[in-house]
Amino acid sequence: MLKDLSFELHSLTVFRGLLSDCVIKNLLAFLDTANEADERKSLDFYAEFVKSLYESGFDSLSSYIAELTSSDENVYIRYKTKDTALPSVIKESTERELKILQKVCDLTSEKLTDFISYNGLLPTFKEEKLNISEFYADRMENIHKFGYGMYAKYRMFYLSDGRIVPVVNPDRTTLSELIDYKREQKIILDNTNALLSGKPASNILLTGDAGTGKSSTIKAIVNELYSRGLRILEVRKEQLRELPKILDELTDNPLKFIVFIDDLSFPKDDDNFSALKAILEGSVSAKGQNVVIYATSNRRHLVKETFSDREGDDIHRNDTMQEIISLSERFGIQVTFSRPDKKTYLDIVHHLADAARIEYDEEKIDLAAERFVLSRGSRSARAARQFIDNIISGNIIL
Repeated sequence: MLKDLSFELHSLTVFRGLLSDCVIKNLLAFLDTANEADERKSLDFYAEFVKSLYESGFDSLSSYIAELTSSDENVYIRYKTKDTALPSVIKESTERELKILQKVCDLTSEKLTDFISYNGLLPTFKEEKLNISEFYADRMENIHKFGYGMYAKYRMFYLSDGRIVPVVNPDRTTLSELIDYKREQKIILDNTNALLSGKPASNILLTGDAGTGKSSTIKAIVNELYSRGLRILEVRKEQLRELPKILDELTDNPLKFIVFIDDLSFPKDDDNFSALKAILEGSVSAKGQNVVIYATSNRRHLVKETFSDREGDDIHRNDTMQEIISLSERFGIQVTFSRPDKKTYLDIVHHLADAARIEYDEEKIDLAAERFVLSRGSRSARAARQFIDNIISGNIIL
């Protein structure tokens, strides 16, 4: 039986990508030696298989197989996510292979080691009943929420050498941790909800002072709405010319995406300025309905102006100035995060101190918080966080 299962797994075609997985590789290595005379060799392969399962973060083989199949990017999924008829041979192959994977889900420690005569304790894994065909059908039914491939496993991504790469340890900031700016957050949240609902959604430009929580708000919204199918791709300014190709790739994805550009500003005549402007106004490689662009900037007009720009070196001075402000106007929504006043700043300090369970006298912590911010030039939510972190680390004594 175990030998037969090995042959069946080696025959996988639609789910062939699973064979490169470490746990499956180790399982196959064990199955290929099962029932051989060298029980010690089989035991060694079995222990290696269970070790790799544990190290993957799972103690249940069936749960692991479910995770593996649902995140596998294969030909079946590519057909299902496009308006293309699924060939019957691919449909039949997928159904057959899910039955093979069901056999793997049904494996138990006892079934795998029954032929080994060793009487000592053997490593085991949890048994969980799972209908892999039903599970996979549900994932396909809700592919717009779960995604597939790396998008099923991760929520935040970045560009590297023209490729989309997952952020393994993403920022876990939540909206409940962000104090104040509720009106600004609601505008961005409502627009993002429209995107997820399939309604028209705007590109958003977030401007304002440094440290006011512009970037944190966007990431917190992704964390809030991740389970509904929202993902984020961070793109640096110098990568903007790569965006048309990336947008083509995202357009066919069933998930919704925020393309996030942080700290955006351009020197005049920067080629990246024209690239972003073309995307925002709708070029040949326009973004799909499942993508919005959210950018943050400390500058209202994005393009750095000079006095010569303002005073007329250019014969067509008005045309030049219109070009300078035109990019920001191509964002459908603009949200300003203003620097907090003293009361708001201290409210943020109090909230963060309470969340950190710091015991304090309000008058003393207020004085210390003001002294701290004077050394940094201005009040901000970031400064409040740094102040509390310094208290926690012992650098500031109240």
